[in-house]
Amino acid sequence: HWALLSVSLLNCLLSTACSVGLALAVALTVHSRGMHLVRGCNSSALPVDARSAIATNDCPFNTTRIYDTALALWLPSLLLAAAEAVLSGRCCLVALVFQGIGPCAHSYGKEQV
Repeated sequence: HWALLSVSLLNCLLSTACSVGLALAVALTVHSRGMHLVRGCNSSALPVDARSAIATNDCPFNTTRIYDTALALWLPSLLLAAAEAVLSGRCCLVALVFQGIGPCAHSYGKEQV
């Protein structure tokens, strides 16, 4: 039971940190309209909006679709990390009930759980 408690608590904390990091990345990307994604390019030819950027020789990658692709990958990852954090939190509560700790521990016996 202690192993379940420690692993679920650690997973809950890591999943929450991933969710916060992904939310910050999405917020910064949307706020800057994708310019943080092409910051490594030293081209003055890049437009203000990264969505309409064209591939140049000064940039080591094709910048035409990086804004849409990053958001398309980050948003589902953010939702899945948040769901994982919630499920890990529930596992942590179950482990606490198994140990006889928590709000539901007194109403349920170990045999009932």
